Amino acid sequence: MDNKHTVRFEPVGIEIEVDEEQTVLRGAAEQGIMLMHGCKEGQCAACKSFVLDGDDIDLEKYSTFALPDFEKEEGFTLLCRAHVYEDVTIELLNYDEEMIRSGHPIQRARAEVVANDPVTHDMRHLRLKIVEPDKVAFFAGQYFDFTIPGSEDTRSFSMANTPAGGGTELEFVIRIYPGGRFSSHLADELAVGDVLDITGPFGVFTLRDGRDADMVFVGGGAGMAPILSVLRSLAERGSTRKATYYYGARGKRDLCFTDELTGLAEQLGNFTFVPALSEPDDADDWDGETGLITDVMSRHETDLALTDCYVCGPPPMVEAAMEALTKLGADEKHIYYDKFTTTGDPERE
Repeated sequence: MDNKHTVRFEPVGIEIEVDEEQTVLRGAAEQGIMLMHGCKEGQCAACKSFVLDGDDIDLEKYSTFALPDFEKEEGFTLLCRAHVYEDVTIELLNYDEEMIRSGHPIQRARAEVVANDPVTHDMRHLRLKIVEPDKVAFFAGQYFDFTIPGSEDTRSFSMANTPAGGGTELEFVIRIYPGGRFSSHLADELAVGDVLDITGPFGVFTLRDGRDADMVFVGGGAGMAPILSVLRSLAERGSTRKATYYYGARGKRDLCFTDELTGLAEQLGNFTFVPALSEPDDADDWDGETGLITDVMSRHETDLALTDCYVCGPPPMVEAAMEALTKLGADEKHIYYDKFTTTGDPERE
């Protein structure tokens, strides 16, 4: 390991030591500091911050859509890509002061495959048992990095379960992408009894304790996983908060966990599940909502000014949902999102 330098975060007044080999985001995560972030690959801009003091900062490869050249010249940076070579002071532009000190330090673990079952034509329900150490800590809605067998590369996947089981098992819903390095392995090779190396938890797509606001969830594809985790956590707590989940799929064959989600209405009492198909065909025999999920949500909702909103799915859907939510009055501070990017340059499948 190389030299360490002090990184001070304003306006929260937190200081940490970060090694030159680490990104600022990784250094913070290892110390249980929950900074806002999404993809960890310089794609989504969730961790964009401003450098108040210090010049010796290098960035790993990132997307100029997340950090345009003119913003970099002005002093903006991406914490998931930034390596510091001197003491620096950074202004956080997006943070949750109640959560920032509450994180679990990231852990490295080995996990055995308990089940690997199809739940749609292109999504798998993967269940793992933690074998070393014997358990891991996480919050509902977070994710772990998987090391691709035979390489040092990683892919990130959100848990669908909650920590209520003691952190001895993890559950995931993962989409199979043609040519996806991990998802192809998941589809064709990964078997019960195989062992995977995982690291985490990461992510801030979590329940905010102490709030009783109504909740709206918007998701699509494998974005089902972290939302299912949060909804299950609400059920475990006996929550009485009003919650609505808008889930978008192309056709009926793309829907999963519908029985459980419909059943959650009995446990939560004030919960509604609204699935919608964007491309139904005659064989679907569908009499439910149709159209893009953001349009469906906009037809149902009128005023989200006091609502906590959670959005998870592919980047175009997330961006469209965030625009629709703000048009309905949602406060950007209470829109929590997680973009699921695919393989290629991004690392999130």
